Amino acid sequence: MKLLLIEDDPTLQATLVRSLGRRGFDTTTCGDGGQAIACWAACQPDVVALDLTLPHLDGLLVLTQARQRGWRTPVLILTARGTVGDRVIGLNTGADDYLAKPFDLDEMEARLRALVRRATPVGVDGVVHAQAPAIGPLRLDRDSGAVHFGAQVLELPPRELALMQALMARPGRALAKERLFELVFPGEQDVQYEAIEVVAYRLRKRLVGTGVELVTLRGLGYLLRAQGGETA
Repeated sequence: MKLLLIEDDPTLQATLVRSLGRRGFDTTTCGDGGQAIACWAACQPDVVALDLTLPHLDGLLVLTQARQRGWRTPVLILTARGTVGDRVIGLNTGADDYLAKPFDLDEMEARLRALVRRATPVGVDGVVHAQAPAIGPLRLDRDSGAVHFGAQVLELPPRELALMQALMARPGRALAKERLFELVFPGEQDVQYEAIEVVAYRLRKRLVGTGVELVTLRGLGYLLRAQGGETA
C-alpha cells in the first residue's frame, strides 16, 4: 500500500516510516506544503496522511488544490487542531477522516486501511473491482475508454487515444514500441513501424499542461509519468 505522508516534523516522519513500513506501507514523505502537490502527483499514492500545519502552504490549502484537480485519493488529516470546528472544516474541504495528535499507531493503521477499502469500488455482485487507472491528474475510465483530466474529458484523436489507453492501463510500466504499434495500428499491414513515433510525438504535445508527460526510455519503449516523478 502506497502512503504519502505530508508532515513537517522529522521525528514523527521517521517514526511513522519505520513503524508503518513493518506493517506493509510503502511511505513517501513530504515536509513542505509548497511541494506537496508535486509530490502527490509524482508518487500516486493509495492514501494520504496530511498534517494541517505545514511550512509555505497550509494543509487545508494543499487539500483544496488536490480536490480542485480532481484527485480522489482518500485523505486522513493528522493534526493537533482537535476542536469540532477544525474537524468540520477539514471534512468539508475534502478530507475523508480525521485523527488528532497524539494518536495511537494501531488506530492510524486501521483508519488508513479502512479509507483504502472504502475507495475500492465494489460492484452489485459483491466483487471488489479495481480502481480506474490514474497518472497524476489523469484518469482512465475503463468502461468508456475516455481519459479524464480532472472533471473534463481529454479530447484526443483516435490514434493518440489508443496510445494513451495502452499506457494508462499499465501505470508506471514502460511498453515496447512493438507492442504499442500492435495496439494503436491493429491489423494494419500497410503502416510503417515508425508511425508509432509520430503518434507518440503528437500525444506528447497534447499532454503539455496536464501535469503528465510521455517519456521515451531508450531500448524499452514509452512510459507515462506525472511531471516531477522519477523514471527507473
